[in-house]
Amino acid sequence: MIVHDVKVHPSKANLKREDQLAWKIAGVAADKVAVQKDVTEMIINRIIDNASVAIAAINRRPVTSARDMALARPHKGGATVFGVAPGKRVTPEWAAWANGTAVRELDMHDTFLAADYSHPGDNIPPILAVGQTLEKSGKDLIRGLATGYEIQIDLVRAICLHKHKKDHIAHLCPAQAAGIGTLLGLKQDVIYQAVQQAVHVSFSTRQSRKGEISSWKAYAPAHAGKLAVEAVDRVMRGEGAPNPIYEGEDSVIAYMLDGANGHYQVPLPAVGEHKRAILDSYTKEHSAEYQSQALIDLAFRMRDQITDFDQIKKIVIHTSHHTHYVIGTGANDPQKMDPKASRETLDHSIMYIFAVALQDGTWHHVDSYTPKRAGRADTVRLWHKIETQEDPEWTRRYHATDPNELSFGGRVEIIMNDGSSIVDEMAVANAHSNGARPFARPDYIRKFQTLTDGLITVRESNRFLEAVQDLAKLPAGDLHRLNVALPAGTLAIGKPGIL
Repeated sequence: MIVHDVKVHPSKANLKREDQLAWKIAGVAADKVAVQKDVTEMIINRIIDNASVAIAAINRRPVTSARDMALARPHKGGATVFGVAPGKRVTPEWAAWANGTAVRELDMHDTFLAADYSHPGDNIPPILAVGQTLEKSGKDLIRGLATGYEIQIDLVRAICLHKHKKDHIAHLCPAQAAGIGTLLGLKQDVIYQAVQQAVHVSFSTRQSRKGEISSWKAYAPAHAGKLAVEAVDRVMRGEGAPNPIYEGEDSVIAYMLDGANGHYQVPLPAVGEHKRAILDSYTKEHSAEYQSQALIDLAFRMRDQITDFDQIKKIVIHTSHHTHYVIGTGANDPQKMDPKASRETLDHSIMYIFAVALQDGTWHHVDSYTPKRAGRADTVRLWHKIETQEDPEWTRRYHATDPNELSFGGRVEIIMNDGSSIVDEMAVANAHSNGARPFARPDYIRKFQTLTDGLITVRESNRFLEAVQDLAKLPAGDLHRLNVALPAGTLAIGKPGIL
């Protein structure tokens, strides 16, 4: 890896494009280095993972709305839409919108956490949609996805958006644009302009993940994907973009991030170096914010030591800065303690999540969030006894560069009415690569079969799993086989809009 210094330059400096981060990102995307076998296998895992959670959410209202919007933009020879028979195609940017929303709705696909947050599986819908539209091969898709994962994860390693209250799609959109550039074999100067356009249009605030969280949390990465497709389309036609997008004196670092004196060190692969960042990401076993994954598993373990939940006086979760301030009591969001809060809010409340996991010993992507479950009186009592506290050691481990120290969990102290206490800790979720039961191909397949059971036919399940596991051999024009369709007449239809 080469670490690049990135900082603001005055306009009069006339910073050469070769010295700009967007150009260097474009260089990585344009590099025709081969994708290694273990990376290819993980890409297949993540395509399975995305399909799992997308189909599980297929008839939820936000997904239905997004799908209806996409279907109003038909395009012969375009891209497929999750749930819809592959013969019906739409324009790629709207397929990215519909499929991205379906993937993100349940908050149950892959994650990477470092200086900022990310769900790099969000790269798959727009890159796949363009690949289907322009009849690319499985190998083309693999190369594009390796780039998308690499760029997003490298940006997340280096540049914190959260402390400036900017949403993490600002790292996603340029990664998606770069991945599309790789997929299509575009030249570096074209990808450079697309990356800059993607950065320029994708900055938004983190209010989308604050207070009463709405369905926009699911739409946000899908919107980034739509913008990325449009950015690449625009520059392929010969148009340029604002530049230098990162280093300009009126650009994103100067006015949206660390300011005129901001300085970042961004790692990117050298020319000829393999793109392997996907192997540093991890998926979710449970449908909830990633920073709750280890704590859910810890709750399952700790519940065996409790005979009467009403005898619990207080629960303190000692954890990292990010967990405390994003999904803990440090967020100061009263909605995180409200049994009438939206599902999107509850899956960002570790207090609620830990209470339900402790009581039930299981976690379900639907049942654990129903209004009836959230409103249960004994759950509300327990929930309101839980608080989080930042622990500097857990914050340090959250940012550790040593993978054996890296952790996203915490230490939990359950204090009983009689003064006794139960204390335990867990650093990473069981499904994490360093966890007790790391996810492997059979686990991804089981997740797919479990989440799609009763929604698709066994024949369709088997067909998809066979096609995706043969991804590297899929010929040009066959990427539509990666779609998953429901039986006719089982897709929900939402409220009408403009079209």
